[in-house]
Amino acid sequence: MRRETMADLVAFLAVARERSFTRAAAQIGVSPSALSHTIRKLEERLGVRLLTRTSRSVSPTQAGQRLLERVGPHFDEVGIELDGLSELRDKPAGTIRITAGDHPAETILTPQLARLLPLYPSLGIEISVNNGFVDIAADGFDAGIRLGETLAQDMLAVRIGPELRMAVVGSPAYLSGKDVPREPGDLSAHACIGLRFPTHGGVAVWDLEKDSRSVNVRVEPRFIVNDMRLQRLAALEGAGLTYIMEDYVLSDLASGSLVRVLGDWCPPFPGYHLYYPSRRQRSPALAAVIDILRYRD
Repeated sequence: MRRETMADLVAFLAVARERSFTRAAAQIGVSPSALSHTIRKLEERLGVRLLTRTSRSVSPTQAGQRLLERVGPHFDEVGIELDGLSELRDKPAGTIRITAGDHPAETILTPQLARLLPLYPSLGIEISVNNGFVDIAADGFDAGIRLGETLAQDMLAVRIGPELRMAVVGSPAYLSGKDVPREPGDLSAHACIGLRFPTHGGVAVWDLEKDSRSVNVRVEPRFIVNDMRLQRLAALEGAGLTYIMEDYVLSDLASGSLVRVLGDWCPPFPGYHLYYPSRRQRSPALAAVIDILRYRD
């Protein structure tokens, strides 16, 4: 079927239903004379009269009534489907893929996004845990999570969490009878628990800072893990001191199961930000994710 025939059928259906060229013309946005010309051309192509015209009324012929009854419902279905697509455009739908480290995935993304899903039945969330650098565009992600706001020029960042702080901690049993470290250099006299990055294999450096003086301590741990939960467990079991996200051990510090040392060498620093490509139009789904994750003081 030619494209112009489809448009002419839409014009015919409007006239047949309104029983008026004037009302139908206003409905589809053309002049009555142009609409009358369109119907005549359609009748010529089909070789059959579709409308009976009088000075006072317009009504379908037998052929026109058949066309109205057989074709009209299909055009209505198309209209309904197109309206449905418009709703999807305006409502969060589809799957948003986010890459993040285990810490923000556990402490921010999972609890917050779990609250979002019941609000939008057509929305899906996929979180991929990766503690290394990920090129979100190349790897097909909609967004990623990173500490701080330092990003590539083509990225936008949205703050999703409070300031963070590291903590050097050990169990009372481990510290019993030992000199408590007062300076970063004192760590050399202690057993340390190190965190190995799963992606590039290196052991995390302990970044300590006090009064604008920064010290990067490369400990030589006797106990190495690649998961912060194991870090905490090893510290609780008395394996040594470890350098860990403070919020992982707040309850342990409060209960006295772990003790903080070098607290004045662990100042707060900017927390997690969600980043996404600035060149990409923000979909309703991504906008909903950003809105619920956005940090509000």
